[in-house]
Amino acid sequence: MYHDLNLYIRGDWRPASDKGTKPVTDPATEDALGLIAVATEADVEDALAAAQEGFKVWRKTGTWERAARIRKVAELIRARTDDIATLMSLETGKPLAEAKGETGAAADQFEWYSEETKRIYGQIIEARTADSRMAVIHQPVGVVAAFSAWNFPALLPARKIAAALAAGCAIIVKPAGETPASCAALVQACHDAGIPPGVVNMVTGASSQIATQLIRSPIVRKVSVTGSVPVGKQILSLAAEGVKKVSMELGGHGPVLIFDDYDPVAAADVCAPTKFRNCGQVCISPTRFYVHEKSYDAFSARFAEIAKSLKVGRGLDDGVQVGPMANRRGLETVQKMTQDAIDRGAELLAGGGTPTGSNKGYFIEPTVLGRVPDDALVMNEEPFGPIAPITTFSAYDEVIERANALPFGLAGYVFSNDLSVATRAYEDLECGMVGVNEMLLATAEAPFGGVKESGMGREGGSLGIHDYLDPKYVKIKLAG
Repeated sequence: MYHDLNLYIRGDWRPASDKGTKPVTDPATEDALGLIAVATEADVEDALAAAQEGFKVWRKTGTWERAARIRKVAELIRARTDDIATLMSLETGKPLAEAKGETGAAADQFEWYSEETKRIYGQIIEARTADSRMAVIHQPVGVVAAFSAWNFPALLPARKIAAALAAGCAIIVKPAGETPASCAALVQACHDAGIPPGVVNMVTGASSQIATQLIRSPIVRKVSVTGSVPVGKQILSLAAEGVKKVSMELGGHGPVLIFDDYDPVAAADVCAPTKFRNCGQVCISPTRFYVHEKSYDAFSARFAEIAKSLKVGRGLDDGVQVGPMANRRGLETVQKMTQDAIDRGAELLAGGGTPTGSNKGYFIEPTVLGRVPDDALVMNEEPFGPIAPITTFSAYDEVIERANALPFGLAGYVFSNDLSVATRAYEDLECGMVGVNEMLLATAEAPFGGVKESGMGREGGSLGIHDYLDPKYVKIKLAG
């Protein structure tokens, strides 16, 4: 089912101009799934010209017509869920059920933004004099360059493509080289829904070369990126050269605060499955568990019990709950963090090794570490994998200070049935998103994004479209 992928420029799928390709690897077998085109500089320039042409058409397309076509994209994605999810599971390794859920979430983005297309509201300002009128209108920012990560290869580009289309922008999307087919399926849905040529373009290949060329082009006026903090800083620096509008969702290190008034076993029942979803490769994954000292034993025991019960395997196999990691570098990072924590005195409560019978693929057992010291690597650097460090706290001010000590601020979580404690905690956590007794935060109708080094701007919700619009103030002096 997985096939070689070309570039999508000006409404056509075509190979790179020099026929260059590179392989896509199955993380469950380490075998090649297929080939993707490696765009040359000439290909990227053609994509830029195509987007410039497409923008001129799309920005003048009527609002209701834009909305109808974007909604059609959502309908096509839903109709193709099984095929898209299978591609996604092959290239990411994630369980098929998770891949189907992500495909539905990607469709939700297009449905949501088809509706937001009609709700780009301006503002009337009361002028000081009777012969003046003042107003603010919002116009599409222009051509967008979008860069997406590999962990959610349909949802992440969907957030960018749908919002750009709703605002009236054209877009060039660069999906991750590890997981291009999921994004290509969205692009094909845009094509089949009648989005005009040049409005949506997709290029694949050398990330650094493509990013530099796109961002430095005067044609691009807006940059959107989902990726690591170091990559985000590089892109922000490039965008600053041309004073480009930028939104970025970068890494996180989600603190979880479990207070002693909340049932520790019930908390573990929520936290453990969420932690190991997508093999822990989730930007808003809960990654630092601060448990009140009175609740630690019950919470950690139940958490480890759940981790040991999870079935690890190839994402397309029946009953699999945790697939492989996406690449070898991520696997090696988790192994390094596990050993570092143990060397510093942490207890290995579950996992830490290679699953029985696994001799190929990037597999690791769901890993739980207890009484992890704050100076351990896993408590300070984003553990993008199936590793859960648990530690204790005794006082409110202490745990808030520890939770806010890192430069990250994407998502945080609070478990408490005390309204006062829960309210103070979600207000005091330095995060762009907080779940209280809840961990499923991402949804099309809510703004997604972080603070501090976790990024800027928001994707999703009624706020998301504003990152693709420029406000324009108009003052009119009436004749006579």
